[in-house]
Amino acid sequence: MPPVTSHQSPQLIVALDVDTLEKATHFVDILYPTVKLFKVGSSLFPAWGTDVVRMVGKKGGRVFLDLKFLDIPNTVYSATASGTSSCIAVYSIPSGLDEKKTEDQVTKHLSSPVFMMTLHTLGSSEMLRKGVKGAEDEAAKQGIKKPLLVGVTVLTCEVADVEEVLKRACIAKEAGLDGVVCSAHEAAAVKEACGKDFLVVAPGIRPKGYKTDDQKRKATAQEAIAAGADFIVVGRPILEAQDPRKAAEDILKELS
Repeated sequence: MPPVTSHQSPQLIVALDVDTLEKATHFVDILYPTVKLFKVGSSLFPAWGTDVVRMVGKKGGRVFLDLKFLDIPNTVYSATASGTSSCIAVYSIPSGLDEKKTEDQVTKHLSSPVFMMTLHTLGSSEMLRKGVKGAEDEAAKQGIKKPLLVGVTVLTCEVADVEEVLKRACIAKEAGLDGVVCSAHEAAAVKEACGKDFLVVAPGIRPKGYKTDDQKRKATAQEAIAAGADFIVVGRPILEAQDPRKAAEDILKELS
């Protein structure tokens, strides 16, 4: 699994907002490897937990674990540690491997399918810092890369004051988070206030002319990119499309 970092072109995350493991597997089968990043949130995780995370990882994809941790600091420490620990074995097989020889020729290492998790910025600064520490400690224990941690500011189904989003973004940065989740409408202001390397994950992405649904602060992929988003999250416009792979490909063309 290649590492996911902020120093690259904007990337598409498809939200697996479905209610069964079978449906999630169906969409990952259709979309991978066109899409490599998938969001797992409250629609799937309460019932299917690490089964869905490992399913995505074994296909070769990476998981954006969007559970918006908000609790006492020690509980959030445990939550981010737990999210980091869902490792799978990754095997590197050299070319020309002699099948008659021992498996010592096969290199094995652990990798977590989870590349990014959310914490809610309504929590205290101590809670956010403990969340960072939980992920750091578990990553060091497992010998893997720490997942990115991003703070949820104001949901895109709500009307937001830019100043409130910026306040929460600054709290997240001071606590050591890697970025925030906010709409494309606030992305440029967040980048200006927190720096270009501070990640912006933009949900509420809709193709031009697509129905609004419950999103009050929606944007197109191009608008999100222009505003400086590092990741865009798209669910229904892809999952409900007649041809989900083509819908994803069309959005990826906008990103490129």
